Amino acid sequence: MIILPSAYFGSTEYWSAIRQGGDNVVIDLGENYVKRSERNRTEIMTSGGVMQLSVQLSHANRPRQPMRSMKIDYSKRWQHQHYVAMESAYRSSPYYDYYAERFALLFNKEWQYLIDLNHATLEAVCSILKCPIPRISESYIIATEEDIDLRDKKRDSTFVAEPYIQVFSDRLPFAPNLSIFDLVMCEGPAANDILLKSTF
Repeated sequence: MIILPSAYFGSTEYWSAIRQGGDNVVIDLGENYVKRSERNRTEIMTSGGVMQLSVQLSHANRPRQPMRSMKIDYSKRWQHQHYVAMESAYRSSPYYDYYAERFALLFNKEWQYLIDLNHATLEAVCSILKCPIPRISESYIIATEEDIDLRDKKRDSTFVAEPYIQVFSDRLPFAPNLSIFDLVMCEGPAANDILLKSTF
């Protein structure tokens, strides 16, 4: 079994696990929130290099909070910032015109809980990649030695991303493991092949 956290868009490692794991993938909604992780962060490529985008959360510094209880904070204009950053970075990418409107819908709604926003990004990407939505567990999953547990941010990642041409590849080196947003905008339908060729 491959155990994943709920993720804001999710990285190429995250989506390689989903595409390669098939029916053996489960997303754990029963875990506690982990700060500074892809649960509320994603990374994109800009003309200045890799940029991290974070969903603002209410009371994110409280310890041991269940993921299901994490509420989104709209006191800062993070949705506008994310949308503008993504538009600026990817409007010249090959597939921006195909997918931009689908993603724009995610930034035009106020989601109360982080897991609901994350699930909406999951559905949007699954629709683009034409793959089924992974199983969801409402209760915490205790991993066995045979499981691949991608919830732990401290683990040693063995992920090797299959390279592809990124938007600023003429001036910047390839950045592995960015947001799935980067891969989809750059490669479109070929994103599936890249995810299947990557190893984790």
